[in-house]
Amino acid sequence: MTSTPPPTNTFTMAPMPRLPSPSSSRPRGSIGSTFSFGPQHLVDSYLDGNTSTISNPNSALDPNRSVLQASPLRSSPQYHRRAKSSSSRHPHPLANDTTDVFQDSEDDADDEEEYEWGMIDRLRLWRHDALMQHLYETAAFWGDKILSWTNDPNDAFWLAQTYFMTHQYSRAERLLTRPFPTTPPKRPQSPRPAMNGHGSQYKGKGREQDVSQLMATMPRLPMGPGGMIEVSEDMQDRVSRLVDMSVACRYLAAQCQVRQGNWAEATEMLGEANPFRDSGQSGPSIPNMDGGIKVESSMCNLRGVLMLKLNRGDQAKQCFMEALALDVKCYDAFDQLVTGEMMTPDEEWEFVQGLAYASQTPQDAQFVQLIYTCRLRKYKHAAEHALTRQRLVEDFHLGDNPDVLFSFADALYSNFRWADCFTITSRILGLVSIHNQTMPLHIACMYHLSHLHSKLFILAHEMVDREPENPLSWYAVGVWYLSGGKWTQARQYFSKTSLMDPRFGPAWVAFGHTFALEGEHDHAVTAYSTCARMFTGSHLPLMFVGMEHIMLSNYVLADEALDAAYSMCDGDPLLINERAVMAYNHGAYELAAGLFKEALELAQVTQTSQKAWATTYINLGTCYRKLNRLEEARVTYQKVLELDSRHSIALGFLGLVHHLMGNLDKAIVKYHEALSIDPINPHILELLNTALESSGVTRPSVHGTDAEFKQAVRSLKAKYSRLGKGKERAQSEAPANIGVAHPAAASAGPDEMNIG
Repeated sequence: MTSTPPPTNTFTMAPMPRLPSPSSSRPRGSIGSTFSFGPQHLVDSYLDGNTSTISNPNSALDPNRSVLQASPLRSSPQYHRRAKSSSSRHPHPLANDTTDVFQDSEDDADDEEEYEWGMIDRLRLWRHDALMQHLYETAAFWGDKILSWTNDPNDAFWLAQTYFMTHQYSRAERLLTRPFPTTPPKRPQSPRPAMNGHGSQYKGKGREQDVSQLMATMPRLPMGPGGMIEVSEDMQDRVSRLVDMSVACRYLAAQCQVRQGNWAEATEMLGEANPFRDSGQSGPSIPNMDGGIKVESSMCNLRGVLMLKLNRGDQAKQCFMEALALDVKCYDAFDQLVTGEMMTPDEEWEFVQGLAYASQTPQDAQFVQLIYTCRLRKYKHAAEHALTRQRLVEDFHLGDNPDVLFSFADALYSNFRWADCFTITSRILGLVSIHNQTMPLHIACMYHLSHLHSKLFILAHEMVDREPENPLSWYAVGVWYLSGGKWTQARQYFSKTSLMDPRFGPAWVAFGHTFALEGEHDHAVTAYSTCARMFTGSHLPLMFVGMEHIMLSNYVLADEALDAAYSMCDGDPLLINERAVMAYNHGAYELAAGLFKEALELAQVTQTSQKAWATTYINLGTCYRKLNRLEEARVTYQKVLELDSRHSIALGFLGLVHHLMGNLDKAIVKYHEALSIDPINPHILELLNTALESSGVTRPSVHGTDAEFKQAVRSLKAKYSRLGKGKERAQSEAPANIGVAHPAAASAGPDEMNIG
């Protein structure tokens, strides 16, 4: 059975020679004490090596190089082996690959032509094939035997990689912090089995030396208590840890420490800040040496993850921004910034558009910029976003790519077009079973569309059965309970989701919604405030805090929260609507009318569903009525009825406008139409009573030719005469519930506008 060839890789990683750590980088007593100094000695070694006369630009300490795991076939010294002339032996496809983390000096180049494959070479081939076929235990088994024979840093690195893939983080870390020779080991000899009781005759230069004799010159060094290296004085200059010889090894060791939860040790391994930043050989303008992803960028990204674990959000943001600036190909850093909403929409746009695409990826700069732009939030730059999606579909033929389709769905969801968004998300999930960015939108659309609640129930069960360890599965369960009004159960599952992934924003927002829907506004404010502290670039938590304060009539705190949200995002029409409500509550009707018009103009720019903004039209008409601009109020209320002909509040307010204009017959007709939809609305009933008394009607109304109608009118008059005789009200306000994305308020007093 033939072995599996390696995947095609367009990048080739240039070899990295090992550089000994300078004598000034660590005290002579113990190599293990370098942990207390962080990675600064790596920078010193890097600078010393690059300024010396024997420097090699392809250095193992070069932060601008990537670690391309194309083929860990064999360790240094590596040369292209010349195959035998016999037709029975064919070189393996991996035999021409020379990728490694370390490369020795070329002192042994004279041996190349006479060197033939031995047992160690074959075992390295087995190790690589096992990695490619996900047989990690097999790769670890043969890799351990190789390391025992060679004691070579390259073999140790790939064995550590194997341990990391099998989640043996402590074992990998111990291997990376173990001493290894800093001078190139001689070519290892493969042990040959005895034939007929006699040792075989080795061919080639130096074949007479046995492996045991080779290992005697550089034995495996012991580890003392606490991981300290016990090395004799005469060997101090000849050995060093892998993390002291290679940036890639230090990065892998830090990954192991982060996975184990050793935050302090990982911080010391990586450093509090990028140690290469002021070295003169680092920055966005420094090109990558091999076309891959810079190790320096990956280290900055890992440092950002570590800062999040330590609850240092501002430092994490800077680390992720630095990682993406150093190498635009580092998508992990971009995803952390965008998904975690660490930057405001304006900051996102300016930062992503200002990255050094042309200098870092000259051939693919346009594509990378477009694919990143389509992931940004859609509150502004609607035309640019539409053009970006169009180019990705037409120029790059990504019309069926899940990430591009997600951009379409995100734009539709931002415009409250739930049904259209659900169509796109369903298409995405038809292509891939789970898409982490799409699932929250898909679940939210099923919540907003009541006829899909049963499908939401089925989806939640399927997700829990298929991926119980995915926070999205339990988030779907919580949303289903939320759709059924079971606030306590929904809160439990949202809490579980946030425990599984503390950076999952939708769970925190939904957790606050459960309190708001239940009427626990103080608890809702606390939940939204916690969310605002975690997602410092999102204006939504602060907007929800302001909406809850309006419900509690804490207008000063509401103004403060809404102004803070507006400073972060001035392109959200829902936020402008809430600021207009506050202006109305303060009696600034002219300002409120202007803000309501601005919100509606923004909604039209984003091509949102007009029906979703019916309440804003009602509030605008109410402002006109307060300003005694009755004709404009009538036109505005009529616009609402064009969107929804059975809108009882719009019918009632339109009747009130006719009442104020002296058209009592039209007012009574509108009041009756409103009561036919909402027959127990006390405000409309009282207005109808007032209109009937004012008109002094003794004859049947336009609809009252039959006895049943006259009897109903008399009953209503008698009822409200007993309850409120002597109380006349010229005007009365019905509640105007505002907020598509926020729980609605239950009731409102007269002459108030409410947020829901």
